[in-house]
Amino acid sequence: MKKKIQTFETVAPGGASENGALVDVLALGAHPDDVEIAMGGTLLALRAQGAKVVVCHLTDGEPTPYGNHKIRLKEAAAAARVLRLDDYLILPLKNRELMDTLPARRKVAEVMRRYRPAMVFAPYWVDAHPDHWGASELVQAARFWAKLVKTDMKGEPWYPPKFYYHLCSHLRPNVQPSFIVDTTLYHDRKLAAVRCYESQFIKKPGSRALEHINVMNRYFGAMIGTQTGEPFFSKENLGVKDPRMFV
Repeated sequence: MKKKIQTFETVAPGGASENGALVDVLALGAHPDDVEIAMGGTLLALRAQGAKVVVCHLTDGEPTPYGNHKIRLKEAAAAARVLRLDDYLILPLKNRELMDTLPARRKVAEVMRRYRPAMVFAPYWVDAHPDHWGASELVQAARFWAKLVKTDMKGEPWYPPKFYYHLCSHLRPNVQPSFIVDTTLYHDRKLAAVRCYESQFIKKPGSRALEHINVMNRYFGAMIGTQTGEPFFSKENLGVKDPRMFV
């Protein structure tokens, strides 16, 4: 049976900002739960400030020992409600085979053309999980493709102006973030969103994922003098107009 795209369908077309963006953030992950683990607190912080936020899961994450397609759709929808997302999608790309193929690149580029995000967040490019670094390469390539003209891709050309990477790694990398977001006010709700994935973290015997997430977020928070934080990375230099904005 062909898998359908799962979505809230709540972001209405039109209403673009002055720079042409329809939403502030499009965060993409290889599997349902990746984005929530990596940047759930940041998404909650952005929503609290009125930002429009969309999450795109590139696959349904199946097969796994305690999940199935229907369960993962239900869990992703529950997590989206906890994070108060404006919209979310699960694309019908294949778990365990995720890579930058031309058909996959087209699908992701069309998502970018549809939502016209001001910021895109992709998985960090170094990971033990092939789907994760495959997703990173795929999203990077799709960003470039999204701006193409003279194409039959759906939507109008769009090149997301800001592009960052989030960290949800199967390695234990010693990394230096480009910036860290203070998530102190939103950490507990972020964990609630992660707990929605019961098939991955609650029903799985011996899982210490929630403990690991808590420790990692407290570590990065300590690096900026806050209770918790989430790290992000950029391959380009970042500029600020006012250095007083730093935590």
